[in-house]
Amino acid sequence: MDVDEATRWIEGLDRIHEVLRINRCFDLSATPFAPTGKKNTQAGLYDWNVSDFGLNDAIEGGLVKTPRVVIRDGVIPDTKTLRPKLYHLYRQPEVGDDLNRRGAQPHEPLPQLVQQAYSLLAFDWRETARNWQTAGHTSPPVMLTVCNRTETAARIEHYLNSDDPVIPELKNAQRTLRVDSRVLDKAEIGESATIDKDYSNQLQQIIDATNLPTDVKNRLLDLSKEELLRAIVDSVGKRGMAGQDLQSVISVAMLSEGWDAKNVTHIMGLRAFSSQLLCEQVIGRGLRRVAYDTDENGLFMPEYVNVFGVPLTIFQDDSEGGDPPPPPKPTYQIEVVKDRNEFEIRWPNVLRVEHVTRGELTIDWNAVEDIVIEPSQVVVHADLAPAMGGAEDFSKVKRIDLASIPEAFRFQRLVFRAAQKAFEELRGTFSGGREHLLMQLVKLSEQFIGSNKVRVPGEFYNEPLRRRILIGQSMDRIVQHLVRYVNAQNKEHLDCVFDEEQPIGSTGNMRTWWTSRTVRPTQKCHINSVVTDSAWESFVANKLEESDNVIAWVKNDHIAFYIYYLWNGSRRKYIPDFLVHLNSGETLVVEVKGSPTDESRAKKAALELWVEAVNASVGFGKWRAVEVAEMSEMEGVLR
Repeated sequence: MDVDEATRWIEGLDRIHEVLRINRCFDLSATPFAPTGKKNTQAGLYDWNVSDFGLNDAIEGGLVKTPRVVIRDGVIPDTKTLRPKLYHLYRQPEVGDDLNRRGAQPHEPLPQLVQQAYSLLAFDWRETARNWQTAGHTSPPVMLTVCNRTETAARIEHYLNSDDPVIPELKNAQRTLRVDSRVLDKAEIGESATIDKDYSNQLQQIIDATNLPTDVKNRLLDLSKEELLRAIVDSVGKRGMAGQDLQSVISVAMLSEGWDAKNVTHIMGLRAFSSQLLCEQVIGRGLRRVAYDTDENGLFMPEYVNVFGVPLTIFQDDSEGGDPPPPPKPTYQIEVVKDRNEFEIRWPNVLRVEHVTRGELTIDWNAVEDIVIEPSQVVVHADLAPAMGGAEDFSKVKRIDLASIPEAFRFQRLVFRAAQKAFEELRGTFSGGREHLLMQLVKLSEQFIGSNKVRVPGEFYNEPLRRRILIGQSMDRIVQHLVRYVNAQNKEHLDCVFDEEQPIGSTGNMRTWWTSRTVRPTQKCHINSVVTDSAWESFVANKLEESDNVIAWVKNDHIAFYIYYLWNGSRRKYIPDFLVHLNSGETLVVEVKGSPTDESRAKKAALELWVEAVNASVGFGKWRAVEVAEMSEMEGVLR
């Protein structure tokens, strides 16, 4: 939230005071401090505060629900924070890179780790829903997802309403609301917004599906779409109102305007959460109590909200002290040199490469490499603990374990899930009939999943149920591995899908930036200086400057040249090291190669596919992918 925006209400009070003279004003703000993005301390409170009854006090006093955060998830933790990966999902590279892609389509699969997290959270949501129903609750519990951008919200909505999730009970388009922030903002000021027809129909279906009286339905349906959205959002969990039956809400905005839904029991955070104010706002959406029943001691019965992906650092110690920061390093300005346009390098911005495959699909199984499902990389259970008093309470751990639902991981169900996912990948580029495609994919999926090509290390994890759960939680990665061979062995031709907003990239589009790293000036480059982080990069830069075969070159740093590749079920950005334009007319994409890994091989395959597709297109010249493993190879490459 912008500081000016957050304090605009004070300007309004000043204007009222000038005209009507305000005698007394009480500020009951839930966040009585300036939104600086830093941790909240006593010094940050507004000067006029009389009392600060903080969120932690409210939780410890039982006035609100207690948030439970993930303390263990059974996989290798984040290498920087040593926290479980489910603690702040968005900070994992395979998640953040994928969810930040501009122009991602709703049907594109979510990152594998996000799907694994939803399986666990949805399983716990289902258990809560059943308990509520048994206890006589008339509204279901709500799972709230707060995400980073509208494309992500659309992908989550598509995922939850598809046949893919492990927990089918959460699939219900008429009980799922994706909050369009633009429409909600217009509703606030009484203006109309442009709403696509599908979204308008979705709002109408939510009302049609409720068991409200006909006259109430008609009154709601007569509202403008902006007013209808506001009516649904404001009444989540309230009987006799528009949002009474919702069980999943997806939002990009923080819903910070006093949203008082009481039945939010599960929260999924899929954004950066760069300030503690944002964390507190999101947590607050799920903290309102459902009931105020007391135990034999007269204390409120505990209620909980289970949180994935929101880093609850507001509960950590805010002690001051430590050594003073070191003096700042000198900075250098990196910018485009306007009179060096002859050294400009341009490239097509390719979002993805689509294979057009022939009608009969065949696979040479001998050519298919094994895929290894490493149990330490797959989330199959999570332990949550209440976050109170500055630390998690490990004495009150709750476990969510997918082994409790073996019916969700039957072999035939896994086969059909795999075939459905492969169908989504291939249906737009298949030259035969769709029913024929699905039949073939069911057969290929069954052969692949049931074969020893899908390997799980360790005798313990090859117990049938454990193995099936690991396969089910790694489904996108398995399907993408299979589809790669389907495409490669049945390819008719390749099509590039370009970025509609900026189909052509250029070194001239680079924004000026500053660095304190080591730099050296350039001559054959559109950019004034090159940042060299290693002796190897400095050596390559020297060779590119000296070679008579090089017309222009640039290090791929801040110029936004990306190759998208699939890894562990997520779409990630690969940034090759250099672009080099030769006097032969070729443009080289140069990668300075380290030790080969499975991920580096995936990058190499994506780059080679990109080059093949771009060369098959018209108007982009000749491109070539080059890997340099030894310094001595550089001379030969440039010749």
